[in-house]
Amino acid sequence: MPLTKLQFRPGINREITAYSNEGGWVDCDKVRFRFGYPEKIGGWEKYSSSTYLGSARALHNWIALDGSNYLGVGTHLKYYIEEGQTFSDITPIRATTAAGDVTFSATDGSTTVTVSDTAHGCQEFDFVTFSGAVSLGGVVTADVLNQEYQVTRIVDADSYEIELAAAANASDTGNGGASVVGTYQINVGLDTSVGGTGWGAGTWGRDGWGEAASGGLTTVNEIRLWSHDNFGEDLIINPRDSAIYYWDKSSGLATRAVEIGTLGGASQTPVIAKQVMVSDQDRHVLAFGCNPQGSSTQDPLLIRFSDQESITEWNATATTTAGDLRLGSGSTFVQALETKREILVWTDTSLSSLRYIGPPFTFGLQQLSSNITIMGPNAAVATEDFVFWMGIDNFYIYAGQTQQLPCPVKDKVFLDFNLNQTDKVYAGINSEFGEVIWLYPSDTNAVANGGDGQNDRYVIYNYNEKVWYYGSITRSAWLDRGTRSFPIAAGGGYLYNHELGFDDDGVAMDSFIESAPIDIGDGDKFVYVRRIIPDLTFNGSTNLSSPQATFTLKTRDFPGQSFSDDSTGTVTRTASSPVETFTNQLHMRARGRSFAMKVESEALGARWKLGSPRIDIREDGKR
Repeated sequence: MPLTKLQFRPGINREITAYSNEGGWVDCDKVRFRFGYPEKIGGWEKYSSSTYLGSARALHNWIALDGSNYLGVGTHLKYYIEEGQTFSDITPIRATTAAGDVTFSATDGSTTVTVSDTAHGCQEFDFVTFSGAVSLGGVVTADVLNQEYQVTRIVDADSYEIELAAAANASDTGNGGASVVGTYQINVGLDTSVGGTGWGAGTWGRDGWGEAASGGLTTVNEIRLWSHDNFGEDLIINPRDSAIYYWDKSSGLATRAVEIGTLGGASQTPVIAKQVMVSDQDRHVLAFGCNPQGSSTQDPLLIRFSDQESITEWNATATTTAGDLRLGSGSTFVQALETKREILVWTDTSLSSLRYIGPPFTFGLQQLSSNITIMGPNAAVATEDFVFWMGIDNFYIYAGQTQQLPCPVKDKVFLDFNLNQTDKVYAGINSEFGEVIWLYPSDTNAVANGGDGQNDRYVIYNYNEKVWYYGSITRSAWLDRGTRSFPIAAGGGYLYNHELGFDDDGVAMDSFIESAPIDIGDGDKFVYVRRIIPDLTFNGSTNLSSPQATFTLKTRDFPGQSFSDDSTGTVTRTASSPVETFTNQLHMRARGRSFAMKVESEALGARWKLGSPRIDIREDGKR
């Protein structure tokens, strides 16, 4: 029998049945499409061994005037600036006590120390740095006390607990002296959204049985997110639904960010906002979902902007360009995104365009679409020509007008989506390959299902190829390569360089793609497969000796039947020069009314790209 060339449509389609998708692909992981053909994605390596505390959900890269390459990293616990593989903590300070306001109490044989400070304002897991303390008399020396600690438990409004590295002894009967100062960082945020308040709010075991919920859980139920932007070489940051802070580059990385209202000349600065941005074209600082001038009450639909070229002047007068606008649709602001022509502003029900129009109004606001949803505050991203975002149950594109983006993997994404953690969605760009990537948490990984509730999946739209694909990965934030050599993603306390090699940080990275079932004619005849003539390339593999890929044929007799007959063969490269050579043919035996082909690789350092394999197939009767 003559050989049959297998050619498949690019991209994954899960919106129709597998059987009706004959000639297409139905499943994959860590595979992308280029020029219509599937290939393994690039790997990743840790950027450095340095770690940060918390789950990072904000990344921002910029170059200072002196050439310093900075990376802002916002986590649910802290805000860092990374430079030279070192993380500098610039988390703002909430309060500093007077000397003697803080005292300590230790217990013999216990690592727990009770800290007394009237109206301390702490939440569980907050950070405090002590100074001026003297020894408690035993092993708890001044050096032990005078450092940063994380609050482990809130006792009451006037006391909390910290944990020492070593237990106190019977001699630790002092209180730290009369000169102790406590410096408190701003309250930490939640790592997991709390769906409601009262009984059951918060993670299981957060507090002792029968104790009241600590840390303000009944008033704060959203995860900590950050927005950040540059004002020149300096940095403006905003923890969502909190104050706006400023970091002065000239003060150095040892200096923390400070609230803009404390800067010299500050006038009518917002005290709370959902997002902050600096408009590139006109140099205004914009605060979204903030308090009105003259009030401290947050308006979730209000947009305020500073005087031009000013961080501190927000007083709207005849001599300034400061002012405000209010969104006319929706119940709350969600995200703002600057493009080349305008700033797009999403509420929970609409999309609007914010444009600089000059004096006397400064900015104009126009609603573009209603009945539009967006999954979360980081769910939209802009390319050179388009804006893409994930809605509650659809994907959208904006290029002068709003359209739903056809998505043949929509059911795959949204039918296994943890809708209790929508704010964890993070959209990014991988411009080298023309990809928009959304990192998201699956329902499979929800805490209720035994998971950790964090992002464990991705879905990609390739706007060059106009195809979709997806996979699994544990990343909380993504940043295109920009001024750095590789795209950067955050996960598990580390930053990773992506598209580097083809492994998972030194461990073999599994990748696969699987076709829809194929049959002869209308599927009324059995087929018998004897062999496959592989067509692929391993060019680019970092394992130069023997990169491999495995072909698997799976057969079944009916669309509703499980695949019952598997036949597997391995393709190994034997030479790469002067021409690439690999396994000539795979002798396989498979029989059924239809068959599917799977290509996968679990080899270390293997890069593969599939072409058009040929298959030796013949009719084998109707029974």
